[in-house]
Amino acid sequence: MKKIPLSFAALFIAAVNCLAQLPVPTDYLSKDFHKGRRDALRQMLPANSVMAIFAFPTRNFSNDVDYKYHANPDLYYFSGYTEPSSVLLIFKDIQKDSANQPYNELFFVQKKNPQREQWTGKRLGIEDVKAMGFSHVYNAEDFERHVPNLSKFNKIIFEFPKEISDKITQTDDTYDLVKIFRKKSSLPEDFDGEVMTDIMSISQFPMLLNSIPRLTQYYKNLADESEQYKNNTFIKKVINLKDSTEAKALLKEMDDSKWDPALYSLYTNKLRQIKTPEELKLMRKSITISALAHNEAMKAVRPGMSELELQGVQEFIHKKLGAEYVGYPSIVGAGANGCVLHYIENNATNLGNKMVLMDVGAEYHGYSADVTRTFPANGKFTTEQKQIYDIVFEAQEAVFKICREGTTFQEIEKTARDVITNGLVRLGILKDEKQNRLYYPHGCSHFLGLDVHDKGLYHKLIENMIITVEPGIYIPENSDCDKKWWGIAVRIEDDVLIKKDGFENLSVQAPRKSEEVEKMAAQKSFIDGLKIDLVK
Repeated sequence: MKKIPLSFAALFIAAVNCLAQLPVPTDYLSKDFHKGRRDALRQMLPANSVMAIFAFPTRNFSNDVDYKYHANPDLYYFSGYTEPSSVLLIFKDIQKDSANQPYNELFFVQKKNPQREQWTGKRLGIEDVKAMGFSHVYNAEDFERHVPNLSKFNKIIFEFPKEISDKITQTDDTYDLVKIFRKKSSLPEDFDGEVMTDIMSISQFPMLLNSIPRLTQYYKNLADESEQYKNNTFIKKVINLKDSTEAKALLKEMDDSKWDPALYSLYTNKLRQIKTPEELKLMRKSITISALAHNEAMKAVRPGMSELELQGVQEFIHKKLGAEYVGYPSIVGAGANGCVLHYIENNATNLGNKMVLMDVGAEYHGYSADVTRTFPANGKFTTEQKQIYDIVFEAQEAVFKICREGTTFQEIEKTARDVITNGLVRLGILKDEKQNRLYYPHGCSHFLGLDVHDKGLYHKLIENMIITVEPGIYIPENSDCDKKWWGIAVRIEDDVLIKKDGFENLSVQAPRKSEEVEKMAAQKSFIDGLKIDLVK
């Protein structure tokens, strides 16, 4: 990719603008959806408060090439806007501008720049963002001039994007917006947004006050490992807590704070954990695409294939069916590679007769699936592989039986772990129930949506939540059990919509039973017979 001086770009702009627009998808979330989410948030905000939602910064990939930009899911959720260098302010109460015009939202967006747009694509700019349902829209470079004195509000609710670099100097960049926001909010210099989100969230979990020594030790460990935590005033106070009376006084002090990133976390968790009908349509599409792609991978797999080749088959189906991205780096682990929970190298060149664990999910219009299937490269489970696989299947079936509104995440975790532990003890792989985390080290369920590990409160299931159900067993090489079990890794993961009196498995189109997996693997794939030789 060559760098061409921007002065040359202007020569092409008029011609490019005259090109006919090609068809694009039409099933994006509506502006009414985004307005509804802002209205729902405003109902939660306390009196005389403001909440700030920042765009993620861009990130450099190599030299003068950036990573493909991925919007802050919160900003997208509340606005539909997907560009960098922006910040949305949402006010609880009506404000007045300099012309005495009312507003309860201010949106500062990336400035249009025809020369840059020639290279990196169209920017919406002020007028197009107004058409998205906003009355008061300004260029980001005018943030300091148009934003009011935020320190006058009783509550200033915000979350700074992680890894904001102080080396970024463009006047319309996220770093500059954060710097101006801190000034306008009279935010103390030592107020670390990331640390304070963590520590102030204690107020959302009063049960932590029942174990003060455990709480203080947790933050002492963090302080020992991080200067960021060690130098924080509130962290020091938590570490020195003597009893629940002091803890309650500290919680009161934090609750009275004008600056409150913990409320940002609470409000976005509460809203995003429940999916609206519009969101469900996109989630169904993302998950169905993923399930169909897993089917194609099962059909295509052969002992001589590489992990990377199998990944390509699955992701081709994603693109074929309209998914823009994967929701997370694809995991394709053959044999012992599958025992690495987030294995993403995918560089084994020959699958042999191993089982392949594929944890691959499509992202469609921002919404991510998270589906895992495990299947034998030669199409047939060995006796040992099937025994382990069937225990995981049994655990998943047991969890499905309790998936309904009112079930707790703790009940889900216990149900899955009990089945797996009992199964491994029965096979002699575990000596007793005390080893229950040895070959099943992760949890069974998490929220799913705009993030693959989506926002939500891990208490009780509520109707229209979408969660994963993903028990697994992983037995690395050289484990303390019979050698015949070494290198076997199984995870079966499905995406589940919670209902009042039950659930719906949204990824049901990809087979789960071992017999059905073998039947799918016996079918022909579109790549059968495809041969492409590398020219030497």
